[in-house]
Amino acid sequence: MNTTPKACDDPVPGWAGASGHEGLWNWPNFLSALRIAALPVLVVLLLFPGRVTSLAAAMLFALAACTDWLDGYVARRWDRTSAFGKQLDPLADKLLITVTLVMLIPLGWVPAWMVAVVLARELGITGIREIASLGGVPLAVTTLAKYKTALQMVAVLALTLHYPYFGVDFHRVGLVLFGVALAATVISGVDYLWKFLRSVKRG
Repeated sequence: MNTTPKACDDPVPGWAGASGHEGLWNWPNFLSALRIAALPVLVVLLLFPGRVTSLAAAMLFALAACTDWLDGYVARRWDRTSAFGKQLDPLADKLLITVTLVMLIPLGWVPAWMVAVVLARELGITGIREIASLGGVPLAVTTLAKYKTALQMVAVLALTLHYPYFGVDFHRVGLVLFGVALAATVISGVDYLWKFLRSVKRG
């Protein structure tokens, strides 16, 4: 009879293999995928604007945004990182934010030009990072970009709430926060572009 204790190197149950590093569907990746899965429900809720549906959409957006912190925590705490996850996580963030913003435009809850700036930055920097990666000089996600994403999420949450609650005009608050987030979006985009140009010059 084998009495050797069984090693437990996967404290977080999931789809990852014994090492956990290269599993396609480990818990962090699953949480990132949940953010994408929430999008159809968000879209349907915002197709029927009203106090109840906007509150439901805001709550769903907040839960989805929380998974962004949670998947990063799980990945770091139990070392469940993977190349797939490093691509899926920022993609899920971008889709969650931009799709929600686009849905708010026809409602008149956010200026279209501000959303256009965000979309241009996200698409442009995604392209630049891909080009840099193909050139063998990958651009890591910066701390500034992480703050940018957090600011965007808080701003979009307030904009989605839209209606006053507890004496707070969430529409006005959301616009102010989104203005700050927009500035961070542009600055982080310029920072990425500068890093890319420097890497090209050194190459």
